Amino acid sequence: MKKRNFIMAVLVAMSAMAQAQENTLASPDGRLRVTLGVEGGKAYYSVQYDGKQMLQKSALGFRANTGDYATGLKLDKYEPKGVSEQNYTLPNGKRRNNVFKANHAVLKLKNAKDKPMEIQFAVADNDVAFRYHVPQTGDTQCMVVQAEATAFNIPQQATAFITPQSDPMVGWMRTKPSYEEGWSLDAPLTNRSHYKRGYTFPALFRVGADGWVLLSESGTDGNYVGCRLSDYDPATGYTVAFPMEGESNGYGTATAAMALPATTPWRTITVGADLKPIVETQITQHVVQPKYQASEAYKPGRYTWSWLVWQDGSINYDDQVRFIDTAAKMGYEYCLVDANWDRNIGYKRMEELSAYAREKGVRLLLWYNSNGAANDAPQTPKHRMDKSAARRREMAWMQKNGIAGIKVDFFSGDKQHTMQLYEDILTDANEFGLQVIFHGCTLPRGWERMYPNFVGSEAVLASENVFFGEWAAKNEAKDLTIYPFCRNAVAAMDWGGTIMNKYLSKDNKSRHKRHTTDIFEMAAAIVVQTSVQCIAVQPNNLTELPAFELDFLRQVPTAWDDTRFVDGYPGKYVVIARRSGDSWYVAGLNAESAPKRLTLALPEFAGKTVSCYIDDPKKGPQLTKLRVSRKGIAKVTMQPGGGLILKQ
Repeated sequence: MKKRNFIMAVLVAMSAMAQAQENTLASPDGRLRVTLGVEGGKAYYSVQYDGKQMLQKSALGFRANTGDYATGLKLDKYEPKGVSEQNYTLPNGKRRNNVFKANHAVLKLKNAKDKPMEIQFAVADNDVAFRYHVPQTGDTQCMVVQAEATAFNIPQQATAFITPQSDPMVGWMRTKPSYEEGWSLDAPLTNRSHYKRGYTFPALFRVGADGWVLLSESGTDGNYVGCRLSDYDPATGYTVAFPMEGESNGYGTATAAMALPATTPWRTITVGADLKPIVETQITQHVVQPKYQASEAYKPGRYTWSWLVWQDGSINYDDQVRFIDTAAKMGYEYCLVDANWDRNIGYKRMEELSAYAREKGVRLLLWYNSNGAANDAPQTPKHRMDKSAARRREMAWMQKNGIAGIKVDFFSGDKQHTMQLYEDILTDANEFGLQVIFHGCTLPRGWERMYPNFVGSEAVLASENVFFGEWAAKNEAKDLTIYPFCRNAVAAMDWGGTIMNKYLSKDNKSRHKRHTTDIFEMAAAIVVQTSVQCIAVQPNNLTELPAFELDFLRQVPTAWDDTRFVDGYPGKYVVIARRSGDSWYVAGLNAESAPKRLTLALPEFAGKTVSCYIDDPKKGPQLTKLRVSRKGIAKVTMQPGGGLILKQ
């Protein structure tokens, strides 16, 4: 009897082990730990940082037309790969010289039909990335991924900093989703998204006093769909959701077709006890590789842009000459000519305009409509970017005439054919030496490294809305103190312009006011990260602004050798330090209604006297000197809607 009981106990123990097969993968510093396992036929993972639960047990897997890879799973093998270190340069990111050190492992699984699937994990000191790999077996040469079970089970006490996915084919000229919705701040997880369509990447969470979690994805190209998050489910958390059927005017499938062997994009998780790892992360660039070599050394820089304030009427030859002249006087590298230039200026005169700009040391960027079938946006040039022959013809003409780059707008969705269009535009543009900015578009997912001629994307409620209405103007400070912690934390962001006009009008006297100070706007040029950035200086600003403001705007860098988070809280205030060459710039923005008094740790400036651009509540914008203590401590005050810049 005792022997029988012993055997039964052993069998029960063995059954329990079979039901919950766990392994732990730790970061190189040991503070971040990912538990991987299979239980009840389902794969899962969880994340701890400093012993605190940042993600609870979360589902893994997907369903395809070739089988179910989310249930009925058996662990075939857990294969640790060890720690590897990768070094690379990135001239258009937060940091030029990068080191990615991570511990790697592969969870090898088989589904109920014995078809294999792998989950590849990389765990760095503050980052987790994972993706699915499906080998080619037997006669199965391809598959269609229909849905993912992938989940992020955030602890229920957390609050969310998150933006909703919109309905498809709504808004102006049926151009949504355009990824330009507002953000919820410190919101309960149980709040339903505005459109009941879930949320877009990235998403930021505060896990009580335990720390922060930032979710995103990387490596998405024409081989997959762009994904988002579902609404929150208390039982499972947020799950990865595919595009909506109605996107792109209903054209194209909402599933992902893959030729085997294949890997999916990476899901990325950044965690930290504070916000420093969130703001400084480069995990979305770390886990990808360049798809091709740059055809030339693409030049970072600044551009002027008439449309932001002067709008449609400015897209004519004479007004563009004025903005080219403004760029030349400011020492800027580029001038963006916006929509309908083909109608209002024409190709022949555009050749003349480009020649004039080059004589002034300025090169043009030209606007294009991405399509003609996905929405009703009427602006031209149209039908030039969505088909290969027309696109390459257009790009050859641009190369011949010294055009430096393109801004392509109105994409309307994340289906696989649209992700392929992004890739095709970037790949062809590189052949003709063109840099690329996307607007009305999805989040870039590691594209700064994958595509060397990629500059940045909008994918945010951007500066044009400050022109459109006073509501957005009043919220500009709040918006620009959200983005460094989420949207701009994971990818380059074309905010669209440091605005120096006091009023949002050509005469700088009418329409509504700007609600931020000049110092705020100048500091935003440092806080916003993208390698080719709009400094929306208007011709009138050259005589209206104080000399010290113009001098700063003439020399503000857009490419950075290093980035460091100093202080801040999403939607309230932010202070970031960036280095260009040997020079450090510290920039702060205050979105609160009261002065923000800060004691900043600035080891870069220890014992030095630095230039201080600050708002005086009585005198307005001022350039002064500030002595930083030998311990690197500086005490400063930012005014409401104001900013701060410190530089050597």
